[in-house]
Amino acid sequence: MKPFPPYRIQVVKEIPITTRQQREDALARASYNMFDLPSNMVTIDLLTDSGTGAVSAAQEAAAAQADRSYAGSDSYYRFRAVLDEVTSYPHVFPVHQGRAAERVLFSSVLKAGQLSLSNTHFDTTRANVELLGAEARDLPCAEFWNLDSTEPFKGNVDLAALEDTLRSEGERVGQVLITITNNGGGGQPVSMANLRAVRALCDRYGVPFFLDAARFAENAWMVVQREAGYGHLTPREVARQAFALADGCVASLKKDGIAPMGAVIGLRDPEVAKRCEVNLIATEGFRTYGGLAAHDLERVARGVEEVLDPNYLRSREADAAYFAELVNRAGVDIVRPAGMHALYLNAGRLLQHIPPHGFPGHALASELYLAGGVRCVELGSLYLGTFDEDHNLVTPAPFELVRVAIPRRTYTQAHLEYVADVLADVAKNPTRVASYRVVDAPPVLRHFNLTLERIPPRP
Repeated sequence: MKPFPPYRIQVVKEIPITTRQQREDALARASYNMFDLPSNMVTIDLLTDSGTGAVSAAQEAAAAQADRSYAGSDSYYRFRAVLDEVTSYPHVFPVHQGRAAERVLFSSVLKAGQLSLSNTHFDTTRANVELLGAEARDLPCAEFWNLDSTEPFKGNVDLAALEDTLRSEGERVGQVLITITNNGGGGQPVSMANLRAVRALCDRYGVPFFLDAARFAENAWMVVQREAGYGHLTPREVARQAFALADGCVASLKKDGIAPMGAVIGLRDPEVAKRCEVNLIATEGFRTYGGLAAHDLERVARGVEEVLDPNYLRSREADAAYFAELVNRAGVDIVRPAGMHALYLNAGRLLQHIPPHGFPGHALASELYLAGGVRCVELGSLYLGTFDEDHNLVTPAPFELVRVAIPRRTYTQAHLEYVADVLADVAKNPTRVASYRVVDAPPVLRHFNLTLERIPPRP
């Protein structure tokens, strides 16, 4: 029997329907930057799965009963009880969102000149490492580099490269950070075997091991489905085992907390916890709210419970698999196998007429918006390439991808079918897609704030 969403829709929000000309004008006004498009000009918004999921009636009911006390509110203790049970960490701090959690933790464990080693640092994660004067170094597994491989755990870290770096760099390594699932690596999961091996290496070399656990439930579900020896466990049991292997975590709960806002720092080491607590109080808020409103604490606590429901996770996996099937049928390749929170389109393969300095990933994302009002984001040379001072591409990214995120409990299969139809129309004549050049960009996190110019294709 085909999985179906274990919920029904009771409140809806109208979505904008626009014309091609309106979208042309809107994208030009935004200087061809997807992040500068107003949402009232977007029909299907697949820019991110962060904070864009639909909240449940139970979450809203809990939010209505929130305790707004500055210190020691009932809402904090409910939040803490849920996170304690899932993570087992003795020190748990709410934070307003994931990048704030990264900043607080990293500034408590990293020094200038040190290394942060990861399967893949995502954008704000890398920025928070580099703003401390440290170096973010990615060590993805060999299978990561083959976009067409169906290996089940392409999010793993390269264990041999990790050990070699731990041995050769010594005390220069400040932390090992494993992202589950690997958002920068195509949304691929990390196996429990890989996490256990990382734990053993970190113990051997005396380096703290943290999880970036924004999608902890989805990673746990894929472990249950794909890794031998885990099929009899629940996602909650697998998640608890994963958290137990690490010294702590940062987790944006705007993803697998299914909440509009919220994050957590979880720690074992009391000394690191003390440093984080001082930083948190000085910059985010008191330790029992961390910059979050009480209603957000309640939504997050309930959301963490709901996200671990096997029926929900089964349905979400089925939606992603169905979407992947539609996209492949449209003639567009994706990073395989499909994950759960997003599909990653192989724009470089589809738009072979656009060289890396014309940014094929951004070109495809822009064309999806122009053709059908679908907003998504490039993960290619705009995001990962290196540039000179005149904003010319010097070193392209290894792949030109487009991430099409799937917000939780937000869009129906009919919406996904519409997106696939738009993509199929683009794929029928890919040479009509224009390239782009960078006009201006900041030195850090440029993809959020850059401006671009459209270069029409030659007739």
